[in-house]
Amino acid sequence: MAVPAEVLKVLGRMGIKGVSRVRCRITDGPEKGKMLTRNVVGPIREGDIVMVKETEMESVGSMRGR
Repeated sequence: MAVPAEVLKVLGRMGIKGVSRVRCRITDGPEKGKMLTRNVVGPIREGDIVMVKETEMESVGSMRGR
């Protein structure tokens, strides 16, 4: 089940497909308040709400050329 998370900061953009790495905070459910780093496809900005399917794993990868 997906839970809502508020985007706190856009950390960077990767590649040509419109993938952004964002820092977000879970706003509802048993993991409320947990901070996560996620990769998001498409337009995104601070304050947006994203639905997170998985709250256990963080996004992994390098941000070369920031």
